Amino acid sequence: MGTVKQGRPAVTTREELELIALQLFAERGFDRTTVDDVAEAAGIGRRTFFRYFASKNDVGWGDWELALAHFRTQLAALPSDAPLMAGLKEAVKAFNLLPDGAEAQHRVRMAMVLHTPALQAHSTLRYAGWREVVAQHVASRTGRHAGDFRCQLLAHQVLACCVAAYEQWLTDPEADLQGLLDEAVSTLG
Repeated sequence: MGTVKQGRPAVTTREELELIALQLFAERGFDRTTVDDVAEAAGIGRRTFFRYFASKNDVGWGDWELALAHFRTQLAALPSDAPLMAGLKEAVKAFNLLPDGAEAQHRVRMAMVLHTPALQAHSTLRYAGWREVVAQHVASRTGRHAGDFRCQLLAHQVLACCVAAYEQWLTDPEADLQGLLDEAVSTLG
């Protein structure tokens, strides 16, 4: 009979692996944590890690494509007579709504995403995808093309509002993220 391996059971979901990685990043720092460190802590092999994430840089963004798909759905579901900015603000707040108990983990995630130099180029790619969703929505509501300067400008402005809200939220443990997002996007009214 073979030897039974003792210790932590191997992770079985992307979410479990993400949580372990974020904990390690918080403890050791993003740059000092390797994929091998994450895989070992999760009880999986390096190859299995790459079945869940294309790179270490992707961990902080979770399932980004799914999140963008939900964002598109939220924007598409807005009533056609809703004012553009009011609808955008509500969809942005919904996109950033945290499940109960997720605030501490999200603070780690966003501090890493916003303040880790090694992630800035990767973040730029993610931001571009998010802005494109906003620009497409604005275009559909205004009869313009998503590449139109005004659609792109508004998409950049809304993202800047979100980043500013997150920066403030990270500096103040008592801050209300939803309130900050509301206030920030309202400045564009």
